[in-house]
Amino acid sequence: MPEVAAAHAEVREVLGVPAHEAVFEPLPHNPSNGVTAGVWRVTGGGRSAVLKVLTRTKETSVAWSASNDPRHWNFWRREAYVYRSGLARVWQWHGIRAPRLLECAERPDGDVALWLEDVPGEPATTWPLSRHVDHAHRLGAAQGAVGPGEEAPWLSQGFLRDYTSDRTTDEALLDDDEAWQHPLVQRHFPPGLREDMVRLHHDREWFLTVMESLPRTLCHLDQWPANVRSGGAGTSVLLDWAFTGDGALGEDLGNYLPDSVLDLFVPAAELPGLAKAAYDAYVQGLRQSGWRGDEQLVRLGVCASAVKYDWLAALMLARADEEQPAYGGEGTVPAELRYRERGLTLAFLAEWAAEARQLAPRLGFPEAPSGR
Repeated sequence: MPEVAAAHAEVREVLGVPAHEAVFEPLPHNPSNGVTAGVWRVTGGGRSAVLKVLTRTKETSVAWSASNDPRHWNFWRREAYVYRSGLARVWQWHGIRAPRLLECAERPDGDVALWLEDVPGEPATTWPLSRHVDHAHRLGAAQGAVGPGEEAPWLSQGFLRDYTSDRTTDEALLDDDEAWQHPLVQRHFPPGLREDMVRLHHDREWFLTVMESLPRTLCHLDQWPANVRSGGAGTSVLLDWAFTGDGALGEDLGNYLPDSVLDLFVPAAELPGLAKAAYDAYVQGLRQSGWRGDEQLVRLGVCASAVKYDWLAALMLARADEEQPAYGGEGTVPAELRYRERGLTLAFLAEWAAEARQLAPRLGFPEAPSGR
């Protein structure tokens, strides 16, 4: 049994067997995140559960360090509060639920152990496109009906601004001719992408201000296929509520769609069609739940959320000579595949950004610094 997962009383309480009879299977997660000591599937006595240990003491990079600020995007205890308060169930009437909380244990060393339902449904990483569209519809219905949510002091605020600010370490490479002449970059980054990414970075503050001015809703803020599973009977199960908080209508969808391609779950060639169908389904869900706002503001929220990826082009330039690790550190990804798919996705995000620059002034926002 891994030392960090050691919890003899917890195992007996949840699974009904002594800890030495339980099997701990590590599950993929972001090993860089300072709030996560580890995630395991634990089996024993004919039962299974998922154990996630939250911590504030893990050594990691500044970009992923745990925070003690309850409003910070990476506040280390937030997910425990989301489950214990019942907030994780807020969307279940609209087809999106969380795993059931089986036990939340405060450990003597200060860590918090979340014991969660081991959801058996099919992961969204293997879904056909139609099921991603169905999830978008459920998300629209949920966010249209629930709205901004309660004023809990531990919900994140300013997620998009703070998250992106922590990742702009290689931005000088956007103006580095040598970096853009790397063979891998030249082969797979479409013509004009350099200018588009420089422009997105130049307009970064404008995009963030626009996003912060749009209609608000409760957001998960980490929706992507690795955090979603089928729940049966036309429902989704949403995992990893660690970033949950205030966001713009459309912001969660604006994260879900690009991330589906960036981590190679959906081919980049399918992104334009998926994005259109998912957006239409999201708006339909909003309307069906009773939301009566201006749809153009939702469209702006989706398109302007492209700013979340302002840092990605520079990161790709910085790592063109490095081995390409798969998510969770399990194996590697062929560099040619990653750069081709991400190059096409960045070009798609540039189109979203261009649409946002056109749309925002028509809705009363100032024009972007770089113009329309």
